[in-house]
Amino acid sequence: MSSQTTNEPHKSVRHSLADDAQAFVLGTAMCALGVQFLTHLGLITGQTAGLAVLLSYLGNWSFGAVFFVVNIPFYVLGWLRMGPRFTLKSFIAVAMVSGMAQVFPHLLSFDHLDPVLAALLAGATSGLGLMVLFRHGASLGGVGVLGLYLQERIGVQAGWVQLAFDAMLFGAAAFLMPLPLVGYSLMGAIVTNLIIATNHRRDRYIAT
Repeated sequence: MSSQTTNEPHKSVRHSLADDAQAFVLGTAMCALGVQFLTHLGLITGQTAGLAVLLSYLGNWSFGAVFFVVNIPFYVLGWLRMGPRFTLKSFIAVAMVSGMAQVFPHLLSFDHLDPVLAALLAGATSGLGLMVLFRHGASLGGVGVLGLYLQERIGVQAGWVQLAFDAMLFGAAAFLMPLPLVGYSLMGAIVTNLIIATNHRRDRYIAT
């Protein structure tokens, strides 16, 4: 009896509420842990989370509060472009990361943390956390939704929108932060994007 493999994607399988619940706890905890690695040494990352981190440094505000607020305008676009289910899940995920980012500093501290290792761990934990959330129909960043919206409305590719946003964010950071920290931050952001680019493929996993 011979076996045959194909490149066809698996049939979509909807996750149960229990599946989503455990995934949201895991995914948001991983992302909040990534934030702790970043903020301990004054690093940043890309996308909406990176903007929130940078603003929190400039205004000496809480990352959790800033991250929650900066995402609010994007929920409207998410509702129009991705639908209410995706928007609600994303709202919950952002709220969970914001809350955990408030609590984690009281539960976790570092006596010594090398900046290169911090950047790599932040990129890895954030990338893995985002993958968990993506696979359960949620996101953490408004810029990706904005990119999809502009792609639909004016034909600009979503990937270019996200790339342009990150370029402006790191360009601004270069004037506001020590350049070595910007370099370490960029390293971590690359790790995050590599994890997503390698694993976020519909031919491998399309359950929602």
